[in-house]
Amino acid sequence: MADARLDLAERLGFHRRYHDQTGVAHDLGVESAVALLAALGQPAATEAEARERLAEGDDDLPWDVVFAAGTRPWVDIGEVPWELTREDGERIEGRGAASLPELPLGIHRLVAGGRRVTLLAAPPRLALPERAWGLIAPLYALSEKGIGSYGDLARLARALGPKDAAFLGINPVHAGFPTVPEHFSPYSPSHRRRLNVIHIPTPTGQPGALVEYPRETPERLHALRRAFEADRAPPAFEAFLEAEGPALRTFALHQALSQIHGAFWCGWPEALRSPGGTEAARAREELGEEIRFHAWMQWRAHEALSEAQAAAKAAGMAHGLYLDLAVGTHPHGAETWEDPEHFALDVSLGAPPDAFAADGQTWGLAPFNPRALRENSYAALAETLARQFRYAGILRIDHILGFERTFWVPDGAPGTYLTMPRDPMLAVARIEAARAGGLVIGEDLGNIPDGLREALAASGILGCRVAMFERSDWHAPVFKPAAAYDEAAIASFSTHDLPTWRGWRKGADITARMTADNLDAAQGEAALASRTREVAAFDALLPETDEDALHGFLAATPTRLVGVQAEIVLEMEDQQNLPGTTTEYPNWRIRLPQGVETMSDMGNMERVAQIMRRNDRVGRGQQV
Repeated sequence: MADARLDLAERLGFHRRYHDQTGVAHDLGVESAVALLAALGQPAATEAEARERLAEGDDDLPWDVVFAAGTRPWVDIGEVPWELTREDGERIEGRGAASLPELPLGIHRLVAGGRRVTLLAAPPRLALPERAWGLIAPLYALSEKGIGSYGDLARLARALGPKDAAFLGINPVHAGFPTVPEHFSPYSPSHRRRLNVIHIPTPTGQPGALVEYPRETPERLHALRRAFEADRAPPAFEAFLEAEGPALRTFALHQALSQIHGAFWCGWPEALRSPGGTEAARAREELGEEIRFHAWMQWRAHEALSEAQAAAKAAGMAHGLYLDLAVGTHPHGAETWEDPEHFALDVSLGAPPDAFAADGQTWGLAPFNPRALRENSYAALAETLARQFRYAGILRIDHILGFERTFWVPDGAPGTYLTMPRDPMLAVARIEAARAGGLVIGEDLGNIPDGLREALAASGILGCRVAMFERSDWHAPVFKPAAAYDEAAIASFSTHDLPTWRGWRKGADITARMTADNLDAAQGEAALASRTREVAAFDALLPETDEDALHGFLAATPTRLVGVQAEIVLEMEDQQNLPGTTTEYPNWRIRLPQGVETMSDMGNMERVAQIMRRNDRVGRGQQV
């Protein structure tokens, strides 16, 4: 007889068995099930507890009903009386499903006969953009000295607009850990609903091939503090404080406490590990000036990033900025301190074993708890998406596979997948994109669940088609011709986690892995030989082997968008991030060899623009 804890885990969405990318099957063990259930907030340490929980059923969560905005939802509630709370707060009462009213775009709540229902009024499908192109560049690497800033972003946007670029994409700009400048990965944020203050423009920084965060972050913060002391209460800041409300002050309190007790709240005194306690209330009084300083920096970041988006639109870009949403948040950062109920804090997001990581991956990121999302009508997800769209016309959702299933790894035990509420989460994405008039790109690479790409396409969410992975045969290998690419997608050669065009051709990523001891000599030689065959197969699709030929290939695809990477335009070999490494490789530190002004005036960039124009990618069209 199966262990009841495994039965309970399966009923709550955990996969009893999954197959990794190499085809190997993995079965969920009891130890992992116990840890995963506890992280989900449904503890069952013993079989007796699991049987009791199984007997209770699982009808306590709200139903999710997705329907077209502007229509009347159909909910199977019979003829019972109901009370509806619209998103704007208006309350309506009635009886029977047939009397439910038409509802506008948004997330509404219904209570009928004791049953709670989340009503997601979404556009059935987002409109696809016209054919266009844009540049994707690492923000931190844009400046010739110091850390790249939102001001550099605005200058680059102004230069790209006249070249008919439709968007300018960057790495995530979520709030980080300024008190620990060594913790600078943009994909391991402290809070995804706040901004990274190290990108606020200041006259600081030194030139060099690498961004030196340990030196440059304190310098920038010191310059910002001097600016704050010179002008503590401008009217625009006061208006920002009022508009942001208590949530901003809570975040600023976390930042102030981090200066005293350390960046990660798991090491704080017990009484301060919740923002709602008496000690936190006392700290609000005692640290008032520091709280104000951190709120002021959020205002400065908000103003600078808003100016960059305004500059992009004024320069003629159809979409402006293209921001990136990290897949998870640091388990002991500001986001989980402020809002712990929405996260599973005793597991990490990760990935199952594959050819690059035989033991799987653990990313050190806290995932959303799907039960908490459902319980709270997806408020945390909606706000997180809305925050990004304040500054962008395009939002890329990193690892959107997590809308279908997430891979949870408990400490000290193997992980497994957890099914997520895909259709409601996609509806929330459509709602927030429609509100903003924006586009959504879902990074759909890796071990893709059956049906996910079809669901994304049905939602009008663009997928990612990375040329080095677009193959009809992996063993020969055979790459897809340009005409075979999907239309509802963005095409690029690579990503921030993959080699550049020149690096790929030389096997620079393989050599880097050998240097970092991720591959032994025999594995490395085999990988280099395989790469030689891959390069020859891809070259068979091109008239030449240079960057212009590559960009001509991408421009000719049916994909609605093309992402041109700055590293490829600038003929770089080194990639920005080498997954599976930390200090063995200069991840997120490699500065672009040309600053903003020089890069935008280069002949390489003008040739890219001409190639895109010849392929009807002018960047100024309307969505259709």
